[in-house]
Amino acid sequence: MIILGLTGSIGMGKTTTAQMFREAGYPVFDADKAVHQLYEKGGQAVPLIQAVFPDAIKDGAVDRKTLSAHMRSDPLNLKVLESFIHPMVAEKRTEFFQQAEKDQAEIVVMDVPLLFETGGDAYVHKTVVVTAPAQVQRVRVLSRPGMTEELFETLLARQIPDAEKRRRADFLIFTDKGLDAARKQVQTVVEEIKKQINKKAE
Repeated sequence: MIILGLTGSIGMGKTTTAQMFREAGYPVFDADKAVHQLYEKGGQAVPLIQAVFPDAIKDGAVDRKTLSAHMRSDPLNLKVLESFIHPMVAEKRTEFFQQAEKDQAEIVVMDVPLLFETGGDAYVHKTVVVTAPAQVQRVRVLSRPGMTEELFETLLARQIPDAEKRRRADFLIFTDKGLDAARKQVQTVVEEIKKQINKKAE
C-alpha cells in the first residue's frame, strides 16, 4: 500500500484536491476532519480542552474561534493543545490504515495541512503539494468569512513557504487553471504511482 501525503498552504485548494482523490476511488484520511470530530459535542478532546481552556467550550463543543484566540495569545498554549490532540489524531489515523488494509487499498491519501511542518512527510511514501500563485491564494483566503489580513499573515507564518513545499514535493498539483485541469493532474499522479507499483512487482 502506497501512502501519499497531500499538503498545501492555506487557500491553495487542498481540500478540493483531496475530494478528487476520493472521487477517483482512493481512501483519504483528513486530519482536519479528525480534529473536528474530536472537538464536536461528545468528542474525545472536549473534556481535556475544558480543563485547560474552559471558556473555549460552548454548548458542550469546542468553540474554535475562542480556542484560536488562546493559541495566538501565547505560543505555549499551542504546544499544550498539540500534546493531547496529536496522539488522538494518530489513533484515528491508525484505525483508517487498518480499514484500508482490510479493503486491500493500493493507494491511500493522507490529507495533512502541516505535513512538512510536523515531520509527517517521514511517514509517507510520496508527497503531493497543492499550489497556486500567491495572488490567487490571497484572494481566495481573504474572501473567507471572518478572515482578515492580520489573521492570514499569522496563519502563513505557521506554515513553511509555498516555494519550499514545492521544492520538497514529489508531485505538484496546480489549482489556478480550473477544476478539470486539477482533476487531470490528480489522474497523472495516480498513473505515475501505479507505474512505480508495477515496476516493483516485476
